[in-house]
Amino acid sequence: MRYLVRDRMFAFHEEAWIETEHREKVWKVNKKLLRFRSTFHFVDTQGNAVGSIVKKFWTIHHTILIKHDGEVIGKISKKFLKLFGDRFKVKLKDGRHLKIAGNLFDREFDIRHEGTTLAHISRRWFTIRDAYAVDVMNQPDAYVLIILAVCVDHILQDMKGEKFTNL
Repeated sequence: MRYLVRDRMFAFHEEAWIETEHREKVWKVNKKLLRFRSTFHFVDTQGNAVGSIVKKFWTIHHTILIKHDGEVIGKISKKFLKLFGDRFKVKLKDGRHLKIAGNLFDREFDIRHEGTTLAHISRRWFTIRDAYAVDVMNQPDAYVLIILAVCVDHILQDMKGEKFTNL
């Protein structure tokens, strides 16, 4: 199933909606500003918090914790001095280790587990840089895979020193 992550370009605070390919809103991502760490909250359409992403302000390399109901369910980190191959590694609470690789500068990448592609993230079909698609091949993991796509997008923007216009 394809999900779309869409920014609200003229919002006073940063938020994005995650929609299905049929334009049904699933989650809203809110970014909390003016903190010593970057925090994103995932909220369902009824306003209930379903998860969060937390990046500490002072880190040597980019590491982000993924939380669900206050409990850490995963950790994504950028590999240190990796020129080719996998750029990010993910460790999930259930013991799985995922790899994220692809053309990260154009934001075309795959999330893989043991050689199997779980999701493909793409901005190819969007000329305006305020949306990107997440094609999820493994539906039970859709929530985690979308969160990982948001994490990678956040890390890449942080590395470029861009203002956070996309979550």
